[in-house]
Amino acid sequence: MTDRRKAMIAKIKIAQQQLQMADDSYRAMLARLADGKTSSTKLTLQQLDDVLAEMKRLGFVQKHGRRPQPKDTRETLIAKVEAQLATAGRPWEYAHAMAKRMYKVEKLEWLDYEQLQGVMVALVYDARRNGRPV
Repeated sequence: MTDRRKAMIAKIKIAQQQLQMADDSYRAMLARLADGKTSSTKLTLQQLDDVLAEMKRLGFVQKHGRRPQPKDTRETLIAKVEAQLATAGRPWEYAHAMAKRMYKVEKLEWLDYEQLQGVMVALVYDARRNGRPV
C-alpha cells in the first residue's frame, strides 16, 4: 500500500468520524460509489478520490495538521552539550573523553548526529543521577 493510499484512507476515516457517519451508512456509501466494494482498502485511487469528494460534499472540512518541528541540528546539540557541561561545572575535555570512550572518536565535533545525541543523553542521565536540572 502506497503512502498516498494510506493517507487517503486515513482522511476518509477522519471524515467518517467528523460526519458522525454510522458504519452501515458508510459502507452503503462506499458500495454506491465504488462498484459494490464495502471496504476502503479495496478501492482504487480514483474510487478513494470519489469517496473523499462525496464526503466533502456532505460537509467534511479538512483541517490542516501541525507544522512539523524542525529537527535539532548538530550545532544545537553541541550547544546543549555545552549547557550541560556548564551546569555540571565540567570542562570540554570531559565531553571529548565521553566521545572517545563511547564512540572511539577523539573530539566531540567529529561525531555524527546520532552519536552527538548519545553523548547528550548520557549527560542528561548524569544530571538526573546527580540531582542537577536537565
